[in-house]
Amino acid sequence: MASNPMKVAIFSHCTIDEISQNGAVVETAGGPACYCGLTAKNMKFEIDLHTKAGSDFTFKSELENKGIFLSQGSISEKPTTRFALNIFGTERELYLKTRCDPIESIKSDADGAIVSPVFDEISEDTLDQIKENFDFTLLDPQGYLRRTSSDNKVFLEKTILDLSKITAIKSDPDEAFYLTGLREKEAMLALQKKGVKHVLYTDKQNITMLVKDRMYHLKIPNMKISDTTGVGDIFCAAFTCSYLKEKDPIWAICFAVGAAQAALETGATGLDKVPPGGDTERNAAYLYNLMQFSSV
Repeated sequence: MASNPMKVAIFSHCTIDEISQNGAVVETAGGPACYCGLTAKNMKFEIDLHTKAGSDFTFKSELENKGIFLSQGSISEKPTTRFALNIFGTERELYLKTRCDPIESIKSDADGAIVSPVFDEISEDTLDQIKENFDFTLLDPQGYLRRTSSDNKVFLEKTILDLSKITAIKSDPDEAFYLTGLREKEAMLALQKKGVKHVLYTDKQNITMLVKDRMYHLKIPNMKISDTTGVGDIFCAAFTCSYLKEKDPIWAICFAVGAAQAALETGATGLDKVPPGGDTERNAAYLYNLMQFSSV
């Protein structure tokens, strides 16, 4: 008897990303809903997608061909959340052009959840319900921290979030700072104190994970980096799927970094960079032997 495949629930908007780089603009489907969904698919997981998109989201059949389905209830009267991204090297500017309805449905029989709002589409009440509903919740907090200026440029602002019952959080130095007011190791310890079991701290190519009283350090090898859009989402989904399968955070962080590395190695723009499972696994096995750790 084949056992049923594991399933991950993803709470996030599908987006339309207008990626502008070297004078060219590419319009692509985006958002954690797409990047996390495809990554999990490539790791042989089923996807339970909790999202919203408008009738202007023309990528539905492209996603269905890859096994990602938007339910009837996901389709909104409002236009899809749309971002303009201007990319210069590893830096980028982000502008919010439209935003879709909030996500309110949380019913799911999935093995774990990824909560990754892009701009305020998951209320804190909904987040509390999700945490109650799942034994495993990974949070990418970016969408709770984002605000827009008068020209719709996205910036981050200090935000108090209840992080109790969060299994894992992914944050970069800026996000960690706006959640804790602290930096680096102090920020990670503060996130842990707020109730997070696994703190994943991504500082460009340097990745650190805090679990209990240990820090684990990994590095993505140097390479020419073109478009980093979605790499954080690929990282989150790879960590989640590996953790749900193996229950081993050390192997899961190797998988996450291995997936991010494989995505960057494609040199592709948009969703084309989601790596096949085999590349991720090969990188993870290699990284496992390079892991450094330190005590806190």
